[in-house]
Amino acid sequence: VQLQAFGGGLVQSGGSLRLSCAASGFTLDDYAMGWFRQAPGKEREGVSCISSNGGGTYYTDSVKGRFTVSRDNAKNTVYLQMNSLRPEDTAVYYCAADRRRYGCSPSKVGYDYWGQGTQVTVSS
Repeated sequence: VQLQAFGGGLVQSGGSLRLSCAASGFTLDDYAMGWFRQAPGKEREGVSCISSNGGGTYYTDSVKGRFTVSRDNAKNTVYLQMNSLRPEDTAVYYCAADRRRYGCSPSKVGYDYWGQGTQVTVSS
């Protein structure tokens, strides 16, 4: 069972990145998926999440209107499209899977599986 997050990198302020989170060893159909980030010296925070069928989403206030979460269950992959990036978005980004039937949670508590993280660095 593994989640692998990738797609991070170095980008200038105002730029875009798309993160992907691919699952292996299990199917994501029954899992809500979350994206979290952790900057140096800070707590890991919930950025966005999406319900198992994609019908429900959540965004933390600081990314609303800039980030979009989506999923392709046929590809067993979840995405986070990040536009208009800012230096304060710099962090290691993690994906996580939460086996639940309805909704999704922005809290890191209760997630069953975590990816290894991918670094996003936004230069000013």
